[in-house]
Amino acid sequence: MHQNEALRYFVEFAYNGTRFHGWQSQPNAITVQEELTKAFCLLLSDYVELVAAGRTDAGVHAQKMYAHFDYHKEIDEAKLVAKLNSFLSKDIAVYQIFSVKDDAHARFDATQRKYEYHLHTKKNPFLNETSWYFHRSLDFDKMNEAAKILFAYNDFECFSKTHTDVYTYLCEIYQAEWTNIGEHQWVFTISANRFLRNMVRAIVGTLVNVGIGKIEPTDLHKIIKSKDRGKAGFSVPACGLHLVEVSYPYL
Repeated sequence: MHQNEALRYFVEFAYNGTRFHGWQSQPNAITVQEELTKAFCLLLSDYVELVAAGRTDAGVHAQKMYAHFDYHKEIDEAKLVAKLNSFLSKDIAVYQIFSVKDDAHARFDATQRKYEYHLHTKKNPFLNETSWYFHRSLDFDKMNEAAKILFAYNDFECFSKTHTDVYTYLCEIYQAEWTNIGEHQWVFTISANRFLRNMVRAIVGTLVNVGIGKIEPTDLHKIIKSKDRGKAGFSVPACGLHLVEVSYPYL
């Protein structure tokens, strides 16, 4: 390797998003990118730019997230992981760092992303940060019936945050289902090749409207065809949303 030639590395990490204003650095706000970048720059004694697989909004969690960065020296990966974890706050954990080909890209190379939305229907003080407490009873059979309708479409403009700068509203959904993970605890798992801003939280809000009988499962057809965010359901709280997996062709 030539002296000025940079090596590209991937970092796999996780975070509890409760106290963060999302991933992306912004003025006068604590973000995951800012905290992680500071730690890398300090421990590597150089400026390091982290490019993540995606942006999560304020309060959203990531059980598995990737970012890439370039560095001009070979890294003792295990040693750096240990140092980062002792330096970072308890809300962020680094799992591994590994070298990749120099054109590998954490965001653009991702082929699939998977999210979970956690919801509980009985008050539980130990779940407040990572799950949404919904006190009304829900018909999860009907909600799953409605979720299957998502597979018939690929234009999800009705679930996108308005006034966002996106080039396409097309997404390919691979999985969308509610499962019971414990007494009064449910999780909605959804995977796709890409997601729009606020899309998962808007889908969950729409499915909750089905679950309480406000709308019927078949109403999803006209909601999706309308391409109107105002026709879809409310955006559920960020606390229940978790990015759980990002897939790459070379990992």
